[in-house]
Amino acid sequence: MWSEGEVPVLGYWLQWQVLVCTLIIAAPATVALKFAWKGKPEPPLKSVELWGTCWRTLDPLWLLFYRAFALVLMAKLLFDMTSQFGLFTLVFYTQWTFALVMLYFGLGTIISAHGCWVGRSSYRDDQIKGKVKPKSNQARNAIQQRAGFFGNLMLIIYQTCAGAVMLTDIVFWCLILPFLTSMEFQLTFLIGAIHALNAVFLIVDTALNRLPFSKLGFAYFALFGVLYISFQWLIHAFGVKWWPYPFLELNTPLAPLWYFGLAVWHIPCYWIYSLIINSKVSILPRLFPRSFLRS
Repeated sequence: MWSEGEVPVLGYWLQWQVLVCTLIIAAPATVALKFAWKGKPEPPLKSVELWGTCWRTLDPLWLLFYRAFALVLMAKLLFDMTSQFGLFTLVFYTQWTFALVMLYFGLGTIISAHGCWVGRSSYRDDQIKGKVKPKSNQARNAIQQRAGFFGNLMLIIYQTCAGAVMLTDIVFWCLILPFLTSMEFQLTFLIGAIHALNAVFLIVDTALNRLPFSKLGFAYFALFGVLYISFQWLIHAFGVKWWPYPFLELNTPLAPLWYFGLAVWHIPCYWIYSLIINSKVSILPRLFPRSFLRS
């Protein structure tokens, strides 16, 4: 698929900057994989943290309804995006992040529905004192039960989305839109919504949920970025020449700088969302001392 006069496929991948970019990606990927493989949430994640709210007066049903609403609306936006621009739009990191946030809300909706059903059938929540009074052994077990595979998967996706939505929206609004857009690109309501609601929906969920947030999540966020880069390199190895983001182009001496910058940029993106979490647990209890439920 390479026309005459262009760098052959093999020659393209043997350029020095490709090797440097590979090292830039492989080094943090190895470290992240090590932490993700051996890391465990401390303290262990409890099932009630997946579907309970951090507000004494807010019934977990509202969190269930919100997650279902976010899932449906995001699915509609993604459907409109693919209908208007075709399936090729799925090669963008934005759509990867959008789909990952949808996966979080889909899994969260199912787990919230199950949690609300178990909670209402086995115990009642004392909203005044902000704690649960178990009425039976079944209720006590439901409260103290550790989250299983899908619960921990939900937490991993949540923490991965936290960094990914920050990276997606900051890069789009601060880099791509002002400096790297072409005459063929027009900012529409749909494109703007895709690059904004992913973060908005997740932040609102953060303001409601009881999910913990740890440094371990950064490892999964980094691996998500490595997975996307690997996908891009794979499809280009099979002859695709168009890059969804110009700064991913490897056939330039500046490629290592771009890749190094993107790798480093993951750190402040995750840190920014950590600030949101810290603001939640430090500011909200002061503003709403009788309503906010500390973890």
